Amino acid sequence: MEPICPIGSTRASQISDLLTPPSPLQLQEYYHNLLSARQCNGITVKHDDNLGKGLYAARDFKEGELVLKDHMLVGVQHSLNKIDCLVCSFCFRFIGSIEFQIGRRLYLQQLRDNESHACDVASSSGSSKQCHEIDSSDEEESIQLCASHSSKTKVPLPEGVVESLMNGQLTLPCSERFSMPPAIPCPGGCGETYYCSMSCAEADWESSHSLLCTGESSDPARREALLKFTKHANETNDIFLLAAKAISSTILNYRKLKAVSLEEKVKYDKSCVSNHHNLPLLLEAWRPISMGHKRRWWDCIALPDDVDSSDEASFRMQIKELAFESLQLLKTAVFDKECEPLFSLEIYGHIIGMFELNNLDLVVASPVEDYFLYIDDLTSPEKEKAEKITQPILDALGEDYSICCEGTAFFPLQSCMNHSCSPNAKAFKRDEDKDGQATIIALRSICKGEEITISYVDEDLPFEERQASLADYGFRCRCPKCIEEEP
Repeated sequence: MEPICPIGSTRASQISDLLTPPSPLQLQEYYHNLLSARQCNGITVKHDDNLGKGLYAARDFKEGELVLKDHMLVGVQHSLNKIDCLVCSFCFRFIGSIEFQIGRRLYLQQLRDNESHACDVASSSGSSKQCHEIDSSDEEESIQLCASHSSKTKVPLPEGVVESLMNGQLTLPCSERFSMPPAIPCPGGCGETYYCSMSCAEADWESSHSLLCTGESSDPARREALLKFTKHANETNDIFLLAAKAISSTILNYRKLKAVSLEEKVKYDKSCVSNHHNLPLLLEAWRPISMGHKRRWWDCIALPDDVDSSDEASFRMQIKELAFESLQLLKTAVFDKECEPLFSLEIYGHIIGMFELNNLDLVVASPVEDYFLYIDDLTSPEKEKAEKITQPILDALGEDYSICCEGTAFFPLQSCMNHSCSPNAKAFKRDEDKDGQATIIALRSICKGEEITISYVDEDLPFEERQASLADYGFRCRCPKCIEEEP
């Protein structure tokens, strides 16, 4: 059944204004100001009538040289990854200590394994039992039979070790070489977000988290609605969390702009009070989002391999219904009457579609991996002495010891970069890149005035496979490599 969103009809004109693509002059002004604010002197953004926006070199770059470090507009850590990695919720740096990172991961993994085991036992309690029921006599055997594959490669630590790692009573050898900022809790007390510094905590609070915090100080009804929204996103698609941040950020920007505007008016009219919707201010608050290329999510999402083309219409309707369900939950939690157009299904669909087309994987290497590699590179007898302590912990972590922080984010400058199957740049994390910023490195020499391109797909794939993958982005590549390889 087609979802019906009343805001779509009552605010049709404002929605149309929000979705009107910015003019070339507006694009030029926005990116000029953004590049100036970030002191990115080596690049510029240009608009082409055929290709849209593009990133160009304003000077020569050498092979391997840093082209760009781009701060994300919004980003989220994947929900399941939060079990393995504790990072700053704003800049995504690892926080705490080597000991705390390891202890926390082992503790949460143990809880997850126990829950998974309990579910396995419950699901197999019928006629097709594949493992024993848990009782005092055969619990150990049942755990072994029901454990996941990853659990089979792990060796439990003696009782109390995990707790000692988490509370700081156990210090691992050489861990001081891998220091991290202490974990600072959310100022709203939600217990879900932590930060590497007060500046990150304050920046996240001001940009979006003050509307999305589920701390005890928040309104109970709003907190319950937010928890339902987050649960739905975690169970379906965490791209909804990214959309929630974008909408919350726009609302908070609007309120700041309105406060400044009202303050100016009060200087001349002491009786001036305004609670009315101000479209020009909303358009200004929306500007960072307006710059991203957009299509409705249910129109641009790639058709899964297991969905037949004859079922495409039904599939896209299901995606639209899923977005509508998420939007209703978010609306209950953070609705602002003055920003009502943001809660239309059309706007929500375009925001998610923008992320679908422009997002970049958010990856931050784990210092835990670096730590164990460092121990492995020690020379005797220091290595043997250290491994007496670290090897049992490494065995307990199993093959997953090197899991990095993973998420998805929207980067305003990186999103301007066009595709080429023979790119001159790539996203690449260097050893010194410890946060979630997008880092773009030159693959070869780039001349001043040349467009800087990256590959959206694996450029080593055969021609037809590359074209099939790029179809998800809505275009057929005509780069020199494709022209040369086309049959």
